[in-house]
Amino acid sequence: MSTLFTPFQLGPLSVKNRIAIAPMCQYSSQDGQATDWHLIHLGHLSLSGAGLLIVEATAVEPEGRITWADMGLWSDATEDALRRTLTSVRNYSQIPMLLQLAHAGRKASTARPWEGGQTIPVSQGGWTPLAPSAIPFTLEDENPKALDRAGLSRVKAAFADATRRADRIGFDGVEMHCAHGYLLHEFLSPLSNQRDDEYGGSLENRMRFPLEVFSAMRAALPMHRPLGVRISAVDWVEGGWDLDQSVIFTKRLKELGASYIHVSSGGLSPQQKIPVGPGYQVPLAERIRKETGLPTLAVGLITEPDQAEKIVASGQADMVALARAMLYDPRWPWHAAAALECQVAPPAQYLRCQPHGLKHLFQEPTQG
Repeated sequence: MSTLFTPFQLGPLSVKNRIAIAPMCQYSSQDGQATDWHLIHLGHLSLSGAGLLIVEATAVEPEGRITWADMGLWSDATEDALRRTLTSVRNYSQIPMLLQLAHAGRKASTARPWEGGQTIPVSQGGWTPLAPSAIPFTLEDENPKALDRAGLSRVKAAFADATRRADRIGFDGVEMHCAHGYLLHEFLSPLSNQRDDEYGGSLENRMRFPLEVFSAMRAALPMHRPLGVRISAVDWVEGGWDLDQSVIFTKRLKELGASYIHVSSGGLSPQQKIPVGPGYQVPLAERIRKETGLPTLAVGLITEPDQAEKIVASGQADMVALARAMLYDPRWPWHAAAALECQVAPPAQYLRCQPHGLKHLFQEPTQG
């Protein structure tokens, strides 16, 4: 019996297997609104056989977008567009779907990756990024605006409001984005947070705003919906955020009602030196899981079925989350099930594609 294909309880949410699809920005929205691209993209991923689908980083206010084409959830128009997408996908797939809510912080106002990804200044149609401190991401960037108390209150309220909208739309849960150098991660790291008030300096102070945001989101989301957090466990820069601090932060999140922790790393500084290799972030997830007891999702160059099986079977993480590997092979869970001699439930329309040599791969079909 494969552990990868056993059910798991992610807080109040039951998933059929330990494979999650990690959130991946598509930079294909119009005025923050989901488009037909999202219907196509999420539609085919929803038929992948994974146990969980986490929808891309969705900005809680316009200034919180990475690019002008980011998806958002700050208005009735953005809510209606995303509801239409989710409703259409749900007509043909019952995969649990979570929505990741985010604010880009000082990494906002950039071109789309395939258009260069460079910062777009206000003079060229961009906007002024927001941050804990007026410290730019790169030396070439203009200084972001440091959030004052009114700004902190507005951003916290925006996260809570977007959480209520996500629940109203019908998402099965929400994930708070506190990774990859975006706003909430910026508050955690002493490299980007050099405030001299109660939100900067000590670890307790640097954790304060992300924990306040989490608490506001938890209060806005019914308890039968899981609220998870994605973190960068280390900055990979000397003097930055590290694994010891991540363990402490995760323990606090657990006390406040977090359902899981989604462990990534890096993204805060161009000076990072990341030891990239297969499963390079899994040890980070393993230590956090061991020391906190919170359900953990591991990510980072997890590409092979045997590799994923070993991670969950050995207790390094409770689930694996795939991103680029899933874009490259949207039926990765099917192929993993075949390799591990397990089963998946396809839509009825795809039953005839079962290879002759794998007559026991498919379970009873899902609704189609």
